[in-house]
Amino acid sequence: MLEERAYWLGWSKISGIGPVLLRRLQQHFGTLATAWKASAAELAQVEGFGFQTLEKIIQQRSRLQPQLLLTQHEAENPHFWTPGDADYPRLLLETPSPPPLLYYRGEVDLAENLGQKPLVGIVGTRKPSEYGIRWTRQISTALAKNGFTVVSGMAEGIDTESHLATLKAGGRTIAVLGTGVDVIYPQKNRDLYKQILTSGLVVSEYPSKTPPDRTHFPRRNRIIAGLSRAILVMEAPLKSGALITATYANEFGRDIYALPGRIDDHPSQGCLKLLSQGATFILKELDELLTMLGAIPQIDTPEEPILPNLSPQLQQVIDAIAQHPVSFDLIVQQTGMEIGTVSSALLQLELMGLISQLPGMQYQKSS
Repeated sequence: MLEERAYWLGWSKISGIGPVLLRRLQQHFGTLATAWKASAAELAQVEGFGFQTLEKIIQQRSRLQPQLLLTQHEAENPHFWTPGDADYPRLLLETPSPPPLLYYRGEVDLAENLGQKPLVGIVGTRKPSEYGIRWTRQISTALAKNGFTVVSGMAEGIDTESHLATLKAGGRTIAVLGTGVDVIYPQKNRDLYKQILTSGLVVSEYPSKTPPDRTHFPRRNRIIAGLSRAILVMEAPLKSGALITATYANEFGRDIYALPGRIDDHPSQGCLKLLSQGATFILKELDELLTMLGAIPQIDTPEEPILPNLSPQLQQVIDAIAQHPVSFDLIVQQTGMEIGTVSSALLQLELMGLISQLPGMQYQKSS
């Protein structure tokens, strides 16, 4: 819904409101537009909104105009998704802290966003051994040739090798950045960045012109894990961003695979730790790995129900309702109809079994 985009943006500009609190707001009020108009007493009913937080929120909110903010923001950031958009990556949306705004550049493949095409993350050390490089190239190539999209972070080392090998094999790759999508880091990956844009995608939760910051990269690892059906850790010391990604993957219920190495190899210590904790071995027989990855259940995309011929009025009302709960006030606002007319239409649609009413005067399409 177009209006919701403005409020995802507006709320994201308020300090102290992170992805987790945003999800709570959306679930409590049905829409962030409704939450924006809520009083301090109503906001206080949401878990995590203490007195000091509320005071700051009310002050900041009074200085922002979401629709104007959206117009200005889109001038510099024309391409981004919010969790309210139908094409927001579904796997990422299922995580506890999906980015309120996910910026992108390159070629979008909606089959990836809908979970109909398998995405596999490959991560590892910035200083890999020849062994790690060789296996990263082999595995990335095999994945590309078998229809998998490879997700990584465009950092030096394993990330770079996985992107390059995937592209060389004619596959598709997604780079998750810790900068704005228009900022290349490291600079030595300028050519790689350009190659990815021609056939793949670059994504980030940070707006354009955001420079690299050491705090950004651990946070972006949750996006790599969230987008992927499985995470492959090629080489990783005990203190490694790759292990942060694996931790997120474990929290999100993703499968974790690790490349075994010698017990006295520093770059392999993190992988050996993961294997001791139950990660699956990456073995020489890549056909077995591909079989296991291919066996991961894909997301079932529900088919749109075939609707009966509806009057223009009923059609307009049902078009304003999504699969997730939508408030009565928002339906009235979107349709521009009188309250009584909308109320009558909702009752008819409910009797036809096309929508269902939820507590708090919320409505959603019947599955």
